[in-house]
Amino acid sequence: MRAPGGSRGVRAPGTAGRAGLPVCTARRAGLLACVAGLLAGGAGCSSAAHSDAAAADATCGSTRTAVDVPVLIKVSKGTVDCSVAIRVENEYAAKVRSGQVPGNGGGAPVKVSGWTCQGYSTPELLSTGIASQCHDGGTAIIAVLPPVPTPTATGTSG
Repeated sequence: MRAPGGSRGVRAPGTAGRAGLPVCTARRAGLLACVAGLLAGGAGCSSAAHSDAAAADATCGSTRTAVDVPVLIKVSKGTVDCSVAIRVENEYAAKVRSGQVPGNGGGAPVKVSGWTCQGYSTPELLSTGIASQCHDGGTAIIAVLPPVPTPTATGTSG
């Protein structure tokens, strides 16, 4: 997917592949490993080698909330394809932004592509860092605030 005005192989914001690599680079690396394995007499590669499936505690990427706050999308339970996790969170934010979610600021649970999503109140967000959660069966994803960088002393004394 090409970002508007972007170069080939770089995904649009919020859709970066794991490890922050452009998708074409990650796929080329996987393809090269597959070819090397075949040349060494190994078995063929399956499409699972290109899966973006992530298990609990994995970070799938970043996006923004309905009020444009940057968040990281993490898998909190089960396994989910990262592209699905990002898409569900983006669809949830779009529903909140357009007023389709009841509650104060869109806090009520709402269905998004088969998932149930819900935002957290400001006190909960400040306490946990979790802005929202979406779940589908035994799988859950969360939108969390990114860590705040620790300021370093740059001034001189004396």
